[in-house]
Amino acid sequence: MIFNSIEFLIFLPIVFLLYWSFFSKSYRLQNGYLLISSYIFYGWWDWRFLFLIFCSTFVDYHASLMIFKKKNRAMKKLILFLSIFFNVGILCFFKYFNFFIDSWISLLKTAGFNITDNFTYSIILPVGISFYTFQTMSYTIDTYQNKLKPIRDFVSFASFVSFFPQLVAGPIERANNLLPQILKLRSFKYLQGIEGLRLILWGLFKKVVIADNLANHVNIIFNDHTSYNGGVLFLSLIYFSFQIYCDFSGYSDIAIGTAKLFGLELMSNFKFPYFAKDLSQFWKRWHISLSTWFKDYLYVPLGGSKSGKLHSIRNLFIVFLISGMW
Repeated sequence: MIFNSIEFLIFLPIVFLLYWSFFSKSYRLQNGYLLISSYIFYGWWDWRFLFLIFCSTFVDYHASLMIFKKKNRAMKKLILFLSIFFNVGILCFFKYFNFFIDSWISLLKTAGFNITDNFTYSIILPVGISFYTFQTMSYTIDTYQNKLKPIRDFVSFASFVSFFPQLVAGPIERANNLLPQILKLRSFKYLQGIEGLRLILWGLFKKVVIADNLANHVNIIFNDHTSYNGGVLFLSLIYFSFQIYCDFSGYSDIAIGTAKLFGLELMSNFKFPYFAKDLSQFWKRWHISLSTWFKDYLYVPLGGSKSGKLHSIRNLFIVFLISGMW
């Protein structure tokens, strides 16, 4: 299910009305209802992928509890490694299995080998797998680094992982921001609801009116770029820059606005990146939840900029390489 669909326009009001009508007495009831609603939302596209998100939730829930209980540092590190290996392994398999197989087949054919294409499979990339995988990994890593204490309420943790507004396109939430909100009773706030509706409408405008219309022009030019002069191609690049921004930020606005309708606050994901003064400021304003994730869980652990300019350049290269693959 996607935000700019008839199904979602029917789904959201029903979930909203039932949420505040029958599940406003206990945060456990609210979380259980949100979990069921989120799984319906996610499974609407392909119910088979519910198994993946459940497995990711199950593994990191228990991994974090085990890390917290263990006293031996080596054992903690082993559990963390197994958790990350599991999550990254699933992510890489669905994202890159056919890509690498096809590349090797093409390379071997170029070298003169007679290779068939029987090794490739019709592997569909599950929607949102990158987002919820990063979200569960950050929870386990934070537990290992003693930044948070894992919770024992599995339903509430599963609600944190699968919360449907940010499941498809982020923002990638941190446990220290969203979990405290999930673990307490929410009450409806009129002004918060109005702000949520405003963001939803603004996000739909950016996505449907601006991004989708620009995409029509961009696709025509990009698909037949040899037929156009430099001026048209340059204009199409400008169109594309606004298309991708309005598409992505529009989704983020809808996600943040929808979360407000349920009494939850998600982090801001875009802060006018095209008004940034330099490239550094641009990356700090573009897809903030992802860029800060890579900074906190990859760039800083690698040493950041503390070990000199050469190491800083190396670390930045690794971060951009992995984020590009992401």
